[in-house]
Amino acid sequence: MGKFASDTEVSPEKSRAEIEKILHRYGASHYGHMTGPDKAIVAFEAKGRRLRFTLPMPNPKDFTVDGRGMWRNESQQRKAIEQSVRQRWRALCLVIKAKLEAVETGVATFEEEFMANIVLPSGQTMAEYALPQIAQAYETGKMPPLLGYNS
Repeated sequence: MGKFASDTEVSPEKSRAEIEKILHRYGASHYGHMTGPDKAIVAFEAKGRRLRFTLPMPNPKDFTVDGRGMWRNESQQRKAIEQSVRQRWRALCLVIKAKLEAVETGVATFEEEFMANIVLPSGQTMAEYALPQIAQAYETGKMPPLLGYNS
């Protein structure tokens, strides 16, 4: 099975606009995005929470060779990178829409669906805060403190 949207022609700009439309439709506010060479960020507020999705951008070094092991010229590399960027934006759009629909239909609560992306008072997302602690808990067999408070 191929990767989702691996052949999409939808531009990143159209995907971002679609994300904003979806967020608006489901009642989110204060939407914004930033893009850079190594990542893009989509942030918004909903249900009294701030959320942030970080979308890693493709590393150009990963596109020097195609899937058959053949070297790509500069034009082929650029096209492959652009395709990967379009694919990533489509996937993010799908993820956000699916999460909001799951909440809307009662499949999950907002907090359950978006927990990893909730921005804590420290500025970290819950995932950025918790993932190292989860790894440490598995390494040591000891439970970490919850949100900085010892139990």
